[in-house]
Amino acid sequence: MSAIAPDQTSHEAGALPSAVSLDGLAARPVSNARRALRRFFQQRLAVIGLVITGALLAIAIFAPLIAPTAIDAADLMTANQFPSASHPFGTDSIGRDVLTRVIYGTRTSLIVGFAAVGIACAIGIPLGLAAGLRGGWVDFGVMRLVEVMVAFPGILFAMFLVTITGGGIRNIILAIGVTTWVTLCRLTRSQLLSLREQEFVQAARCLGVPEARIAIRHMLPNAMAPLIVAITLAIPTAIFAEAGLSFLGIGINEPTPSLGKMVADSAQYIRVYWHLGFFPTLAIALAMLGFTFLGDGLRDALDPRQN
Repeated sequence: MSAIAPDQTSHEAGALPSAVSLDGLAARPVSNARRALRRFFQQRLAVIGLVITGALLAIAIFAPLIAPTAIDAADLMTANQFPSASHPFGTDSIGRDVLTRVIYGTRTSLIVGFAAVGIACAIGIPLGLAAGLRGGWVDFGVMRLVEVMVAFPGILFAMFLVTITGGGIRNIILAIGVTTWVTLCRLTRSQLLSLREQEFVQAARCLGVPEARIAIRHMLPNAMAPLIVAITLAIPTAIFAEAGLSFLGIGINEPTPSLGKMVADSAQYIRVYWHLGFFPTLAIALAMLGFTFLGDGLRDALDPRQN
């Protein structure tokens, strides 16, 4: 018995580190990013939105490789053809391939959506940072400016700016961006108002860290989750605004393809040549649906109250 006991003791002592290491591996905490990613992919609509937006982005990026014809190719002999094997989406009134026009129109819509939201972020986030961090007269001035912008409906203000500056993709981007920053400004301000009294912010102030560095390095990263959701949901709003302005004839005009302009041009032929308006409308609907599903999924995945 005395010869066996040391072996058993040494065996048990040798097994202890492996057991501890297994427990340590099992107890390793899961990062917040991994939890959010897991919650995102558990939502079917969010995954569908990701697939749709990914497909639209791929179409926009590789439009010259995907489009069956050149963007300006026209043949009057094949005008107003219904969908067929040679022209899957048919042709328009001057013989241009509708599929090609929809592909390049999707690229135009995404360029406008991302660029306009970029301008809105460049205006709204710094103003929200200043208002939420400084308070006082800075907050008062920013909020009065926000109230003035809210008093004018965004689409009407954009129409006013476009009528002054003229159409074209650059002016459309500028008009939409200038009229859509209010939501991002309010959201940034509210996030900083809730964060500026937190302990880590107070500790940074006690260490003498400048206010601008505190806002950019410490407070803004903690406010990024709701901002990402708001930015994602602002993109389809900008796309729809561009389509609406182009539909009214004051947005993007030829030769630049626009989904809204294509729908407007098909209005007089829609009862007979249904394909002229159906496919551009479908592309707009898919873009709106994809980004909306993606934004809703990000909102639920990044919600800290979720388990």
